[in-house]
Amino acid sequence: MPTPWLPYRENPPDRVIGEDDIVFLDFGPIFAEWEADFGRTFVLGQDPVKLALRDDLPRLWAAGRAHFEAHPTITGSELYAHVAALATGAGWEFGNVHAGHLVGEFPHEFVDGDRIDSYIAPGNPHPMRRTDRAGRLCHWILELHLVDRARQIGGFHEQLLTLR
Repeated sequence: MPTPWLPYRENPPDRVIGEDDIVFLDFGPIFAEWEADFGRTFVLGQDPVKLALRDDLPRLWAAGRAHFEAHPTITGSELYAHVAALATGAGWEFGNVHAGHLVGEFPHEFVDGDRIDSYIAPGNPHPMRRTDRAGRLCHWILELHLVDRARQIGGFHEQLLTLR
């Protein structure tokens, strides 16, 4: 069985979707040279644990956003720690090395992976509410990956954090 929590850059082999699978879709549309990022998880079948995973993703994402809104000086490291704790508190493992990334007038594939300040991740000590080198307000995608390694299941939920 393929690992359900592979990061974005991995390219696992194609797989036929089964009747009791979890499927997540990840879209990265470009609007007038500004990118977006949007991902959702869907469950086929009636497995109660998989359904709970699907239902927890938007709930925990919203709790992460509420925490971001309530803390004007929050850093990338602090928000990562908060959403990872939300995952654990709900009975899941946080399944990624980051919880989101900058988004803007460039495809996020070109975000410098060696520059931790481009990510909502441990080690990013910078306030998320800041401007970039060109003086533009930074916008962020909040990305949740929840996994249950014992059951070999995982899910994903992401969308723009900083605009309504």
